[in-house]
Amino acid sequence: MWTELKAPSLAEMEATAHDIFERLPAEFRKLCEGVILRVDDFPTEEVLDEMDCESEFDLLGLFQGVGLPQQSLGDVARLPNMVWLYRRPILDYWAEHDESLGHIVRHVLIHEIGHHFGLSDDDMAAIEAQAE
Repeated sequence: MWTELKAPSLAEMEATAHDIFERLPAEFRKLCEGVILRVDDFPTEEVLDEMDCESEFDLLGLFQGVGLPQQSLGDVARLPNMVWLYRRPILDYWAEHDESLGHIVRHVLIHEIGHHFGLSDDDMAAIEAQAE
């Protein structure tokens, strides 16, 4: 039974993340306009250093950019806001916990997008409950 199962590829996990995003509440998604969602195997060395990570497996996701609370009309042009999901740390977490891979990806995605909005953990938990 297990001999045919494989971990999802980068492309498969990115497609899963986009599918999960499409099932989030519409008002939440609308506020995410312009945010780019990407999946990579691991964070870069620069990100690991910046986040003071001890291991490349310490970080499941990351929001990079200027969150909505920090944006102003007078902002100069900047790089687009991005949400990164890191496949290998997510798979490692999945292997060690009793949660579905989709649940973990949804949780990390909502948490990282929550940084874009400056949301509290309670706010993110409420959005996650709506998305189930």
